[in-house]
Amino acid sequence: MKNTLFFSLLFSVLFVQAQLPDHVYDKNIHAAKLFKYGDIYSYPVIKLNGGDQLELHFDDISGSFKNCYYTYQLCNADWSPSQLQSFDYIKGFQSTRITTYRNSSLATTRYTHYQAVIPDRSSTPTRSGNYLLKVFLNNDTSQLLFTKRFLVVESKVAVAAQMLSPFNVQLSRTDQRVHVAVSTVNSQINVLSPQDLKLVVLQNNIWPSAAVVNRPTIYRGNYYEYNDDATTFPAGREWRWVDLRSMRLMSDRVQRIVDTARQIDIYVKPDGERKGQIYVYYRDLNGIYTIENSDGNNPFWQSDYGNVHFTYMPPGRQAYAGKDVYLFGELTNYSLDDASRMVFNEEKGVYEGLLFLKQGYYNYTYVSVEAKEKIPNRFSFAKTEGDFNTTENNYTVLVYYRAFGARADELIGFAQVNSIVLR
Repeated sequence: MKNTLFFSLLFSVLFVQAQLPDHVYDKNIHAAKLFKYGDIYSYPVIKLNGGDQLELHFDDISGSFKNCYYTYQLCNADWSPSQLQSFDYIKGFQSTRITTYRNSSLATTRYTHYQAVIPDRSSTPTRSGNYLLKVFLNNDTSQLLFTKRFLVVESKVAVAAQMLSPFNVQLSRTDQRVHVAVSTVNSQINVLSPQDLKLVVLQNNIWPSAAVVNRPTIYRGNYYEYNDDATTFPAGREWRWVDLRSMRLMSDRVQRIVDTARQIDIYVKPDGERKGQIYVYYRDLNGIYTIENSDGNNPFWQSDYGNVHFTYMPPGRQAYAGKDVYLFGELTNYSLDDASRMVFNEEKGVYEGLLFLKQGYYNYTYVSVEAKEKIPNRFSFAKTEGDFNTTENNYTVLVYYRAFGARADELIGFAQVNSIVLR
């Protein structure tokens, strides 16, 4: 009996730690989106006890109805699970059933669209911090469908962010630096050490490239300044785009559409290397995608799916030596995996990739990774896109606090700044 209990607890601990943020566990789940209520371009951030709400949308292409539930998992600043029990940070029911769903119509692909408004009055987060929204089947958390990140902020400190050039002169034309100042004056926290605060800076809300700083550069009483190249980012270039709001008419970035009775194949015009091209500013979505439809009325259940073919042409039609190329953006969950890796076609001399996408407007880019890395986690724009310090990027500044003896990080500061001010 004791051995059975031990292995059961061990399995549950391993399962919790194995849950990845912004990850899809069921191949039938597509177009999972979480954003502020009524704002399809926003990142899911809400204020603690502020009445803010989020919209959740996703599709199940298996064609059958399922009993879907969701719950929240409180995480630390590094997205490791907190040591708190769910009763310590969820007020009300520990899981909530998703009751709003509808079958697709006017679409070749059959799917069931699910949606929910979060948090529900019967289940609300009671602490600030990083949260994983976990969606699962039959009220059984072991049948996990997917996870999505969202943030709950309780503003306890004043945060000021400013865009400056890097200290390293060699990076002045390619990188952007975020200068951050934090003041704890009039705050209701007791900072015993500068290391009680942790700073996280995101470029375009991309977590894999987040800058994490554990110590301030300058510390004077209630003033903390983060003023070195630890918060410096390669600037990249404005994101590429493809308009898939119609799968009947070709947009400017679509080369051809093959529509049969069973599926739709869309071929995006071939992309080339941009690092040597002159920088040109244009408005983009900083890497996200939106579900939109110009063929029907409702984009969520009247939009179709298509096999979207991407092609990247390297210089001289030769593969990059020692490098792998990945399709990158929210359309691939900012992941460097087999689904986003471009395969080099030696006969054509191009990299090719295929994604199953819903009608909408998509931003994307290409990144390179060292081929020798078994688990790629460091990517670069330098070869495929180039880095330009005048690129428009949005930066999010997050300040975390863990009191002495506490078992979870609190998110006590939030600010945003755009690099457009560097122009």
